[in-house]
Amino acid sequence: MASECSLAHGVSLPAHRPPLAFFTSCRLRHGTVCTRANHRVVAAARPAGAVRRMLGSARARYGGAGVAALRSERSEEVDAVPPSVPVRVAYELQLAGHRYLDVRTEDEFGGGHPAGAVNIPYMHSTGSGMAKNSHFLEQVSAIFGRDDEIIIGCQSGKRSLMAAAELCSAGFTAVTDIAGGFSTWRENGLPVNGRWQRSQHHNLS
Repeated sequence: MASECSLAHGVSLPAHRPPLAFFTSCRLRHGTVCTRANHRVVAAARPAGAVRRMLGSARARYGGAGVAALRSERSEEVDAVPPSVPVRVAYELQLAGHRYLDVRTEDEFGGGHPAGAVNIPYMHSTGSGMAKNSHFLEQVSAIFGRDDEIIIGCQSGKRSLMAAAELCSAGFTAVTDIAGGFSTWRENGLPVNGRWQRSQHHNLS
């Protein structure tokens, strides 16, 4: 049996990859689970415990901004744990119809981004660090529906995880975080638009 199975656009995934999962879920603090049928989310998503630890690390990294970013969750007594998948799986989901939400800053996005991505910054760069985009939920809601299938990425995977948790808590039912972010996406040779793509083309010419 071949060791890999080929997908569209030349991406290959291991043949032994587990079958696509039938559900994504957001776990709530009171113990119930909000589950939505979704045949395109892969069973190899990171365990909830690992995602919780990553959320804690992200909050610690961004300090006050990370804490403020999740105040709405605490006020509603909700602690959402979105599924998190590797970049190649995220690309497979994008090919299957999921929409890519890039939550990096406008400057980061302008420097290069996954093909087809929509940019809504989760945090803005300030002179003293990063500040939460207070209109993030409003801006996302203006473009995406609560039942839209969305994959969320940032530069390394921390901001996207916080953004995915907030959207999951706000009632978005098909949100998936991209582990590793744009850095890993680019390293895997997945489709990119922007200045980075042009510089690579120039270097090869």
